[in-house]
Amino acid sequence: MERLRGQVALVTGGSRGAGKGIAIELGLAGATVYVTGRSTTEHPSKSPGSLDEVVQEIKEAGGRAVAIRCDHTDDAQTKAAIQAIQDKEGKMDILVNNVWGGNELQIDNNKPMWEVPLEHWENMFTSGVRAQVATNTFAIPLMRATGNGLIVHTTFWDQDKYIGNFYYDLAKNALCRMAFGLASELQEDNVAAIAVSPGFMRTELVLKSVNTDEDHWMDVPDLQSTETPRYIGRGIVELACDERRMEKTGQVLTAGQLAKEYQFTDVDGRYIPPFTI
Repeated sequence: MERLRGQVALVTGGSRGAGKGIAIELGLAGATVYVTGRSTTEHPSKSPGSLDEVVQEIKEAGGRAVAIRCDHTDDAQTKAAIQAIQDKEGKMDILVNNVWGGNELQIDNNKPMWEVPLEHWENMFTSGVRAQVATNTFAIPLMRATGNGLIVHTTFWDQDKYIGNFYYDLAKNALCRMAFGLASELQEDNVAAIAVSPGFMRTELVLKSVNTDEDHWMDVPDLQSTETPRYIGRGIVELACDERRMEKTGQVLTAGQLAKEYQFTDVDGRYIPPFTI
């Protein structure tokens, strides 16, 4: 727990999935982790998981974490969350833009763009892409003051292949381009902006979709090559610890690629190679 001791991190959309895995790994590495999202014990979601559960898990492991309930589609709430971190910590070293409103699990990827409801634009761009733009808008001035920071955009990417569903593909590639643009604008501030793509993750929603759980996923053939959300979390920890990460700024990297470079495994000891469609 000493690698990131003294650093302050914000993980948006951290109630479950990749956000939860990333928050836990940053906490285990010693960072003070602020986790935002809408799901709490008092305000539960239909999906499993909550901010309180994530914070509790980090604290039980000896880390420090703080939950901030925040709807990132509301700019005022996003600004208030960043202000709360500034008031308490005075800085932000790591920002993981993971908040996402896409409902890709409910989408029929076999449908062409013109048969997909326009509501999917709102889910993926307003609740996803724009929410991450707003978080950057309020957080970057605080990060520039450190003179040494890391912004990560979680995305989904496979060597520029079309990844199915028009709006999903468009939104995820927008996040990659966001990291590219920020990298250029933040170069002189020594703040790296990197897009990181997980592989096929065994999130709570994925497990639920095939009627299984983390104790029995190996019984499902379609999940044999999956990784836990902690895998991408470990990759982001390595980036945060890498003093030469500015050499990667603006790039799109995969969890499997980071695992190979930094020599780490998933929580079950497996190396999972970069995902390909």
